[in-house]
Amino acid sequence: MPSLHTPEGAHYLLQVFASAFLAILFLQSGIDKVVDRQGNLDWLKGHFAKSLLAGSVVAMVTSITILELLAGTLSAVGCALIAIRHDTTLAFYGAVISAISLIALFFGQRIAKDYAGAAVLVPYFLLALSAIYLLAAR
Repeated sequence: MPSLHTPEGAHYLLQVFASAFLAILFLQSGIDKVVDRQGNLDWLKGHFAKSLLAGSVVAMVTSITILELLAGTLSAVGCALIAIRHDTTLAFYGAVISAISLIALFFGQRIAKDYAGAAVLVPYFLLALSAIYLLAAR
């Protein structure tokens, strides 16, 4: 581990913290969609009832659940690998899948005309983009 009070140390901490944040965000969200699948489906069916996505809620929830669990798992394992071996590969791909998940969520919120819900996703997306840059191999 580099000395933390250096540019290299700060970069290392940013990598660890960004991947840990994405791991927590997406594992919690994905696990919630598995544990309370019916509750999520019921809410989202109402949310998309008047949109062109109304007939595809089950497929959307399944897809986003898989993406979120994959993003969270890659970010969590990647965070551990950064700490143990200074290997950012899995965390990088976790950040990429996180960005894809957030784009899918953003698309859904915009189609449902939930503009406030879509706006809430912007800081998370910016974090995912920053993480991709921070975790890219140099």
